[in-house]
Amino acid sequence: MSAYTRKLLIGLAVLLLAAPAAAQEKIRVAGNFATEHSSSIAMEKVFKTELARLSNNQLGVDIFPAMQLGGAKENVDAVRSGALFMTWVGVAFLSRIVPELEAISLPFLMPNREVAFKVIDGEVGQLIDKRYAEKGFISLGWMELGSRQVTNSRRPLRAIADFKGLKIRMQPLETHLATFRALGANPVAMDIKELYSALQTGVMDGQENPFAIIQANRYFEVQKFVSKTDHFYDFIAIVANRKQLEAMKPEHQKAIRGAMTAAVAYQRKIAADLDAKAVDELKKRMQYNELPPQVREEMRKASAGVVDQVKARIGADLVDRVLAEVAKAR
Repeated sequence: MSAYTRKLLIGLAVLLLAAPAAAQEKIRVAGNFATEHSSSIAMEKVFKTELARLSNNQLGVDIFPAMQLGGAKENVDAVRSGALFMTWVGVAFLSRIVPELEAISLPFLMPNREVAFKVIDGEVGQLIDKRYAEKGFISLGWMELGSRQVTNSRRPLRAIADFKGLKIRMQPLETHLATFRALGANPVAMDIKELYSALQTGVMDGQENPFAIIQANRYFEVQKFVSKTDHFYDFIAIVANRKQLEAMKPEHQKAIRGAMTAAVAYQRKIAADLDAKAVDELKKRMQYNELPPQVREEMRKASAGVVDQVKARIGADLVDRVLAEVAKAR
């Protein structure tokens, strides 16, 4: 080997050693659920890991749960504007942009989680996904938020009459608000970031959420009664900014979708167990009761007019499709 060749090889080696590794592309994802909630666990434990694996570590993610980047409405607006790549959020906070979500938010619609998954994973979910796309979002899946229950500081709820006059914090979804008005309550739409303080100061008498949320957000500290009402079944929507996702390399889009599919499956698997554990913990800290079937049926009848209201707002076709799919899934 000539001296010239030796010097050339040494020079190339030095350049290779000095060259920086290819920069990892990172996406930013935010949510309003507590870090110990099943959805946040799935994002951190499964989505992050699977995204790195499926993209050969070319894609990374910074995850901000627990309202670190603002409340639910702020996260949705940030994704829509492109300031944030993705959020996972209760469907109520997307309903002002995609009102068709009201069709899957009707009172006493889903009898159990199995039926709910069959409906949202089928044609109904596909129709809503198209509405998302029209508004600048891409749907990446549906996690379980779960059956919603009521807590309050005034009295146990054993009959419809017990709802009368209670100031109940609700999500900003007209279907939910109308349902509680029909039950005689005084519902108020409020972002969850303001809720603990409102309960603590007595601005609100109560609120409604799945057991796991009630436990994770420590509402037992500022509420006395918890009633198993199962009045709504709720989903967590995972949406990304459409333009940003579609601008990515096809292999990166595939990695994101694959990682989220794994995260959704994991979250659905652990959600039921965590909800059951939350009930056990809440029973130690609050006065717990379950509404008998006849009272829930009275509540369903009292709120039946809400279905016609939703049909008038978003059209009967989608509502009827949802009702038919629920009946089939049963």
